[in-house]
Amino acid sequence: MKRTRTISDFLVAGKALGPTVVIIAAMSSLMSGFGFVGGPGLVYDSGSSSLWMTFIAIFGFAFSWVIVGKRMRLMAEVREVLTLPDVVAARYGGRAPRFMMAVAIFLGVVGYLGTQVLAIGMVLVVVLNVQLPVALLIGLGVLAFYSVAGGIFAGVYTDLFQGLLMMVAALAVFYYALTVGGGMSEISRTLWQADPEFIGPWGARGPLASLSWLLLFGIGGVGQPHVITKFLMLRNIRDLRWGALFTGCSYAILSLLWMSVGLSMRALVESGRQQPLAEADLAAPVFLLTYTPDLLAGMVFAGLLAAIMSTSDSFLNIGAAAVVRDIPTALTGHPIRRELLWTRVMTAVLLASAALFALYMENLIALMGTFGWGTFAAAIVPSVAIGLNWKRATGLACTSSIGVSIVLNFVLELSARHGFYSLPDGFSVGCFSLLISLVVFIVVSLLSSKNAKDKIAPDIEAAMEV
Repeated sequence: MKRTRTISDFLVAGKALGPTVVIIAAMSSLMSGFGFVGGPGLVYDSGSSSLWMTFIAIFGFAFSWVIVGKRMRLMAEVREVLTLPDVVAARYGGRAPRFMMAVAIFLGVVGYLGTQVLAIGMVLVVVLNVQLPVALLIGLGVLAFYSVAGGIFAGVYTDLFQGLLMMVAALAVFYYALTVGGGMSEISRTLWQADPEFIGPWGARGPLASLSWLLLFGIGGVGQPHVITKFLMLRNIRDLRWGALFTGCSYAILSLLWMSVGLSMRALVESGRQQPLAEADLAAPVFLLTYTPDLLAGMVFAGLLAAIMSTSDSFLNIGAAAVVRDIPTALTGHPIRRELLWTRVMTAVLLASAALFALYMENLIALMGTFGWGTFAAAIVPSVAIGLNWKRATGLACTSSIGVSIVLNFVLELSARHGFYSLPDGFSVGCFSLLISLVVFIVVSLLSSKNAKDKIAPDIEAAMEV
């Protein structure tokens, strides 16, 4: 609380963070409950299919530093930008792009935050031996206090500590996963004998699902607001120099936990050494409590809960800013009064909404996270990753692509959930929405780009040329 005095402190840490803090914070927010709980659960459920998601994401995250990092930080130099809708409004002008981006972010936050809420619930179910609704209530209380109190300062400095802790712990868990399973060759042999498709190149979900995840997590990595808004926090633009390399390497280390625990647990079940799990998402918590030393399990659980809290904090700040700052600014020309107070109030509202969404979806954590990821990617990649680097991009293209992406993501997801229509062979809704959104953005820009360069403000044009 002591350092959170202004809305700038709350949302972008006063633009005063060094590169180490931002790199570790970005990496930590990428894994969190999605990677540490949902990742092993997806591997346990679907096998090699998850490989197409996690390892390509390493490059997607690294590209974000190269493609949008410099542009985002330069925007912060020439304009007072605190949020992603601020950036879009500065780039395209007018109120419509800001409004559409804020709506997309709010909807994506509810979906992605539900992943974190459900992940902390799963961990507490195993650790405290309570039912999921009780675990969710406990987790919500902790998250609410943590996030409402300190804003983004609470998140990034916790990210620094837990990120370093989890990199060490991930290597240790990777060792135990291979050791308990008898080595990678024995794990592979056991899984192949049980189900060759599970450990084959496409996994249990097949080639179309795997390739759609490859595209979604490869391209979509540059469209995750909890990562790219951290570029606004950097003290100096020169700090971007090594970000791509170190973020990619850090994420690669943490991905070892994602894959090894899921495969090892499934092999233990197939060999009869472990009872089948009631829920696939229990793979990581059960493995840690059963097959690793108490000290290591305690370290991982501590780091995991910190990761979930800090990532949830990032989402809550982004979502609250969309409702309290960006949507009112788009509609009235200025944010609401007492912005810091109402931002804190909205974080509590978002937490409750995310918990209800998680209970409604009743899906694997990783698949719920994929929905949130796809919502963000389809809305943000065209307008930000392309728009900040292409002067012919227009505000109409921005609003059109975001609108199309929102409709496709939610209509197709709800349609599949209620049995009306599903994309063929597990093709990812998020990937389909992203591809269509990219086409809409490019086509509309080309059709409406007459004198588009003349409409870019001189300071923004200068930032795009550096």
